[in-house]
Amino acid sequence: MKLRDSSIFPSVIVFMIIISLSSTTKAYATLHDYQYTKTNSIQCLSHHSSSNSSHNNDITKVVYSTTNSSYFSVLNFTIINPRFSSPSTPKPLFIITPLHESHVQAAVVCSRKHGVQIRIRSGGHDYEGLSYVSDVPFVVIDLINHRSITIDVEKRTAWVQAGATLGELYYEINVKSKTLAFPAGACPTIGVGGHISGGGYGSIFRKYGLAADNVIDAQIVDVEGRVLDRETMGEDLFWAIRGGGGASFGVILAWKVRLVPVPETVTVFAINRNLEHNVTKLVHRWQYIADKLHKDLLLAVRFQTVKVNSTQEGSYKKELQATFISVFLGRVDGLLDLMGKRFPELGLAREDCTEMSWIESALFVAGLPREQSPEILLDRTPQSRLSFKAKSDYVKEPIPEKGLEGIWERLYEEEIGRGVVIMSPYGGKMSEISESELPFGHRAGNLYKIQYLIYWEEEGNATVMEKHISWIRRLYYYMTQFVSKNPRSAYINYRDLDIGTNSNNGTASYAQASIWGVKYFGHNNFNRLVHVKTIVDPTNFFRNEQSIPPLRIEYSS
Repeated sequence: MKLRDSSIFPSVIVFMIIISLSSTTKAYATLHDYQYTKTNSIQCLSHHSSSNSSHNNDITKVVYSTTNSSYFSVLNFTIINPRFSSPSTPKPLFIITPLHESHVQAAVVCSRKHGVQIRIRSGGHDYEGLSYVSDVPFVVIDLINHRSITIDVEKRTAWVQAGATLGELYYEINVKSKTLAFPAGACPTIGVGGHISGGGYGSIFRKYGLAADNVIDAQIVDVEGRVLDRETMGEDLFWAIRGGGGASFGVILAWKVRLVPVPETVTVFAINRNLEHNVTKLVHRWQYIADKLHKDLLLAVRFQTVKVNSTQEGSYKKELQATFISVFLGRVDGLLDLMGKRFPELGLAREDCTEMSWIESALFVAGLPREQSPEILLDRTPQSRLSFKAKSDYVKEPIPEKGLEGIWERLYEEEIGRGVVIMSPYGGKMSEISESELPFGHRAGNLYKIQYLIYWEEEGNATVMEKHISWIRRLYYYMTQFVSKNPRSAYINYRDLDIGTNSNNGTASYAQASIWGVKYFGHNNFNRLVHVKTIVDPTNFFRNEQSIPPLRIEYSS
């Protein structure tokens, strides 16, 4: 199946009455209905997986219903945000952890047959829990066992199954080569399936672009249960899943990615500055130079409040701390030369810098000790399980000093260390790629990206949760005047349901979805994604609260 190449919708669409097709989701009113669905779905899974595979793969061995003693441990293992694992959080009818592609095919076919929604989880890092939570009857396809990695050093490529984590990928590359890497994110427990399908920032994105920019093939199970690669899915669908959110179009099984060269020695630093170091002026200056630095150099900055000793014995005070974090693809002398010429105000010294291997820098950006063995990257246990809420922005013009001080004031309003603001500079490769190259449209014209985060520990306390979420929403509202406009852009991998949602019954309209869709993708890219969705999944089977909707055009008689 090949799709017709198309970059945007014809303008005539604007003048048509547009509604989405309804899915065939059934209503379940009683416990008996649920039990009937589970029983018949599992029977269907067993039948289809055995008939679709020459392997002896009994799917019932990897199906966990609520009566299975391992159900909750499997469900909770990769949930990183406890606010979506409370007793009141909707739970799946069952969880499937496929060992073979036939299991995924069977799950899709049988879920459609029995009117059950599916959620697809590769790492569990969806910021709003959409990969394992739904308000309608659903099952989870958890790809935790679908995680093989095959490295071809000579061709500088790798096939990576969607359930593999970034840490596992980095480790396996390092086993085969000390001078190859893959440009993806910092957290080692993120699953590659979702990370790449949303774009995928990393410490060397200014040099090599996003993870999605370095995908050269893929495998996906479509709504008909077929396994498609780049050739059989066609260029439109291949375009859509690299940054448009793969879960809107099917189940990503694997990515073929391009590996990139890195030097044997890289240099890193993380230095703290506070108000005594004129941090406001430093950050104001950073805005003018960070995106113009050599593409081998990433210089990001993170803000939060910290506890410092007060002049009174036994007491402390709250202080703003800015941490300048850098990864440089080269040795320390080259880094000092660049920083001395472009950002002498920071006062970087040789003793602030550390030379290390690429794999050690992966530990560094993940916040892991350099002394740890790289094997720690194979640990799939999330480093943190604090509840959190996140939001994002893109900045096109430097924020004035007074505006930055407003951010500091709001960070002081929160509990120490709970609120975090991270600014990541653009420029380099990101300015060289067209915004229409992939669905990810945040390219030239951006100075930097902002991620806002708020953490809290008191699980299940609705009052506490609302207090913290209210804080981040107030900060986001304050930032309106300083960030991108028409649309106010956001990053899909920092999922934020505040910016708009679909109805979850399969009837989301184009107008409804465009509220959030143009913020993630831009107008033209969103329209093209809807065009692809309409062709490959017209009944909107693959859906969630922020999935691309299909179109149905109604002509008046």
